[in-house]
Amino acid sequence: MYRCISCVSALALLMIGITIVPVGSAEAQQPIRIGASMSLTGKDALQGGYGREGYLLCQKHVNQKGGVLGRSVEFVIDDDGSDEKSAVRLYEKLITEDKVDAVMGPYGGPTTDAVADVTEKHRKLMIAPFAAATSFWEKGRRYLVMLLSPAEGFPEGVLDLAARHGLKTLAVINDDIVGGKAGAKGASELAKKKGLELVFSETYPKGTADFSGVLNQVKAAKPDVLYAAVTVLDDLVAITRQMKELDLNVKMFGSLLYGALPEYYQRLGKSAEYAYSGSLWEPGLHPRNQEFVTAYVQEFNRAPALQSVNGYAGCQLFVEAARRAGSLDSDKLREALLTLRTRTVLGDFAIDERGFQIGLKPIAIQWQDGKQVVVWPDELVSGKPRFPTPPWSQR
Repeated sequence: MYRCISCVSALALLMIGITIVPVGSAEAQQPIRIGASMSLTGKDALQGGYGREGYLLCQKHVNQKGGVLGRSVEFVIDDDGSDEKSAVRLYEKLITEDKVDAVMGPYGGPTTDAVADVTEKHRKLMIAPFAAATSFWEKGRRYLVMLLSPAEGFPEGVLDLAARHGLKTLAVINDDIVGGKAGAKGASELAKKKGLELVFSETYPKGTADFSGVLNQVKAAKPDVLYAAVTVLDDLVAITRQMKELDLNVKMFGSLLYGALPEYYQRLGKSAEYAYSGSLWEPGLHPRNQEFVTAYVQEFNRAPALQSVNGYAGCQLFVEAARRAGSLDSDKLREALLTLRTRTVLGDFAIDERGFQIGLKPIAIQWQDGKQVVVWPDELVSGKPRFPTPPWSQR
């Protein structure tokens, strides 16, 4: 369990606009215990660590402002080891044995999907800050709430820019994971709408380390654009490196959200230059985003990633829903969220009757001189795309 013990600056406190009660009242009752599992070890430990920190920073800020419903909040976060079955066991335990007051989502789409069966069974509303595949909200679930925009839309910025620059052909590779398959499906459908011909598409199996086979097939297809709908950072880094080794040159190379992780550039250096990625957040998009960055760096001594923002925003929503509902009852929380139209630190929030996100829209970034530059949509750009991507031999 993690508890808030230190104070934050008045500037940071501006970030959660909630009605508060005197601190003494919040301390007079037991805290609202919010259970979650997170991938703190295993293949998703990097992203899970960022998500955990987002939860904890939100906890700190909420409690510094007096809590909600006259109580402080306390996250109970267990490590699921990046394993879906472990996460299912942990949520069952959190609800039935630890008897937490509420739950928040784990890291990752497949894990969220598995855990949602547990939370539905126990009628526990769960905001999902780390899941984006549309299929999760097509199963008739009542208590699952989507924070992110749909994964199928993440490729739109890259493909729209490609079409604008007169590119004609597209290749797509994806991992055999629900998020990757959703991204690949979206890329294929968006390509048709934008007049791009899909000349190659391939799903590679989990655990692949050598991508030379599939990349040589891409090279033979000679696409203008290569889109990697990949949900594992190690895979994306390996694909980028092996593109250079094989001298696979395309005019645009794009990926899902994982190309926007700071570690993508840290691990690749200049090989990451010119790469595009879908994203949902960037510090310069809103004045208060920098306040979040400042508070986060002060707390954790590193810059936040998108997953940090997702965790914080999910917690923000839960607190606001509890305030509006005046209760922790799942049906009352759900009704509050269904009618809520707001802006979190992540961006716009609105859901339909399914709990499916309809407010938040993706952006596209490009790595330029070691920095992320927003290059799409036009109304949010911070710089122009560097187009076309030069051949590896000229970098």
